[in-house]
Amino acid sequence: MYLKKTYPVNQLRDYSSLFMRSEISRILKDDLSSINLKIDRYDKNLFNRKITYLKYYKHLYKVLGKYYPNEYFYKNEFINKWLKKELGSSNSVIFSEFRIGKAIADLTMFNGTSKVFEIKTELDKEYRLSGQISAYKKIFNEIYLIVPGICLKKYENYDKNIGIISFDSDYKNFQLIRKSEKSIGPDSSTIMEVLYTHEYKEIVKQYYGSLPKMTDFTQFEICSRYISQIPIDSLNVLFINTVKKRSVHNLFFNKINSELNQICLSLNLNKSEKEKLINNLNTQIFS
Repeated sequence: MYLKKTYPVNQLRDYSSLFMRSEISRILKDDLSSINLKIDRYDKNLFNRKITYLKYYKHLYKVLGKYYPNEYFYKNEFINKWLKKELGSSNSVIFSEFRIGKAIADLTMFNGTSKVFEIKTELDKEYRLSGQISAYKKIFNEIYLIVPGICLKKYENYDKNIGIISFDSDYKNFQLIRKSEKSIGPDSSTIMEVLYTHEYKEIVKQYYGSLPKMTDFTQFEICSRYISQIPIDSLNVLFINTVKKRSVHNLFFNKINSELNQICLSLNLNKSEKEKLINNLNTQIFS
């Protein structure tokens, strides 16, 4: 399979949609109809040519990387070429699409510190960025923007306290332009929005030795009050350690099928689910 010289933008958008959570979830349910629809629309010559869906996905990933580097492509490349090196130990945990109030962070990492990575592609508008950064400052120790090299001037003076990582679209390399300033710790009220009930109760129990009297109706208010009184450096450690206990499947780094690492992380697929995904894709395309 080869790359064409040009692709209509609607075709590229259709290709990119095959990397969405909903599409991969269909494949996990043995439903390949959506992929077949795209093949019938754009690549009908592939039917009955002993080409697998997996090989087709790898081809689409190359097409997107060259002609339509969207958020999925940048995020996947960043996971494969940057976060993998940063992981270091099994004590590190990575989340895709971590919710903080109304904002959703692209990628977050928790090890000794909490880091958030926000991706801005050439296709993105910056009107939501101020709100996102404001939300991230309330919870994370370090904030990084990942931007294409050609957009660097647009973002490097946005906020001197946040880190900048640039991406070279031609060489597929990431470069640290500026390190993030490190904040001491999270805002206690924001923590209450991020954590589950059993998590904020566990923080109170760990710090104070036991839980105060409470009911299902008063637990949020009481725990909020207790957590607000914990010194910020101690709260930072407790918050990070609590989030790291979540059931997250971070053994997603696969050199052979690295094109799908981000979606495996996003869907939090376990080992058997990942194997099923690859097996379902590793079947021949039929009309």
